[in-house]
Order: sequence, then C-alpha cells, then structure tokens
Amino acid sequence: MISAALNKQGDVLRDDVPGALFPWWSFTKPVLATLILRAVEAGKLDLDASFDGHPFTLLQILQQRAGLPDYGPLPAYKAAVQAGEAPWPAERLLRETGYPETIYEPGTRWLYSNLGYLLLRQTLERVHDAPLTDIMQTQICSPLGLDARLATTPRDFDEIHWDNVNGYHPDWVYHGCLMGTALDAARLLQAILGRVLLTEHSRQLLLSQQMQGGPIPNRVWSEIGYGLGMMIGVAGDAGRVIGHSGCGPFCANLVAHFPDHPDQVTVASFVKGGDEAPAEHGAVAVAKQHKVNTA
Repeated sequence: MISAALNKQGDVLRDDVPGALFPWWSFTKPVLATLILRAVEAGKLDLDASFDGHPFTLLQILQQRAGLPDYGPLPAYKAAVQAGEAPWPAERLLRETGYPETIYEPGTRWLYSNLGYLLLRQTLERVHDAPLTDIMQTQICSPLGLDARLATTPRDFDEIHWDNVNGYHPDWVYHGCLMGTALDAARLLQAILGRVLLTEHSRQLLLSQQMQGGPIPNRVWSEIGYGLGMMIGVAGDAGRVIGHSGCGPFCANLVAHFPDHPDQVTVASFVKGGDEAPAEHGAVAVAKQHKVNTA
C-alpha cells in the first residue's frame, strides 16, 4: 500500500512515495460533480430541468437516482475489455446500455451508474465547448497547483507506479480517469470539501446524502451513503468517511476525509490489484495511526 495524508491545515503528515503516479479511477466522480456545480453557479446549467428532454434531471444523475443502468456488468463490455479491444465510441456504449431507456422510475431508487457520469462529462464538454482534459486543467488542476491530468492513452498508464500488464486503455473509463500522485489526490479532496472550489450552498448540496445503507461485507464501511458523486459513510470507530474509492484492472484506491478525526486528516491510499477493499482498510489504518501520533 502507498499512502499520503494531510492534516486539516494542509500540512503533509505522510507521503510514502513522492512523485509516484496512480490512476484515480472513480475518485474522478467527485471532481465531475464539482465541475457541474460550478457550471450551475455560473448559470450555465439547471439542476432541476429535464435532461435533454428525458424523464430525469441533471440533479438525479448526480445523485445516482436517474434510473440509468451501469455499463460495467454488460457482457459485451466485459468481453471487449478482456480481449484488449480499442474502446468503443461513446455512441456505441450508449446504444449497448439502451440509453435513454431507464430501468426504474427516476427518483424512486438509487443505483450506481458509470453511464450517468459519462453523461455529466458530455454535458461539461458541451457547455464549456472544450474537452474534459482542458476543463480539468483550467478549472481544477492549474488553480490548485496540481500536476494531475486526465489519462487518455495507454502510454499515460505506462507512467503508473504499478505495471499496466494488460495494456488497459483509460478510455474504457467513459467518464474520464484522472491520474496523479497520492498527495495531489488528498489535496484535491481537501479543496473540494473546503471553500476553495464551491460556494457553501453547493458544498452542502454535494454532501446531501441520497442513499444510506448498512455494512458492506469485507469492506471498511459500517454504514454507507452517497451524496453527489461522493461516498459518505462511517468506518467503525474511525467515524465518518467522505470521499470516493475506485478500482481498475491493476490497482485500487480510497481517497477520503475523516471529519471526526481530531486532526481531520485526509488520506489517499493506493494498492496493487483490482480490489478497493484493501485500500479502504489501509486508508482507515493510516488515519488511526496519525490519531495515535497526534494524541
């Protein structure tokens, strides 16, 4: 496991391998949600309007309550990835999922959907008339002084700390996959949850829980929940955890803030292998370690 940690003042408590690069996988989702809320603040988007004339809203997509399926379980998608095929055009992915058909009435249930976050990416690119790579750079990475970037080719993943042994193409992550150091991931989450990128109203909306549930077997969560692109739960005596885990074929992560910690630490932990559970347990262990060290 490789971790970085910050205290509430932003001081570095830990940085195991400075400069090592990792895919951030679904930790990209809170960043997309932040960019959507910034566009709403600028008057470019309406959260409550019908999305492209469909029976769900932009807000429901953010909440994972739009009734959209996930593309990950599709047999054809799985087979194509495993065969090392080139990523499909987004239009084909939408067809394969049956978009815009919904699988339940929007607003009545919660279902994690990577498809929904592809739609958010496309929305951002439309309203800014720019690719997501440029939007991330101009609105997020450059203002915060982060070296992170969107991975767009297998060559980008050649720079990752752990080998991308099967040549996985980052464009199979249709909403986009940020990559960078563990320390920059922690810094970015701290900025999202602070008052750097969003107004207080938007920040509270980001953290408004849309789903609440009990423990997940073999994972760190004693309670689990979800806001707008943000996992919000409890990890036993470590208290509340806010952030996002993620995984791909060759590594996994949890980037998380611990608001009940005496020093309100933010931790980014990455592990080799495609299972986020060890990264989640590792991040909690790092938070507890620094609780002992700072007591």
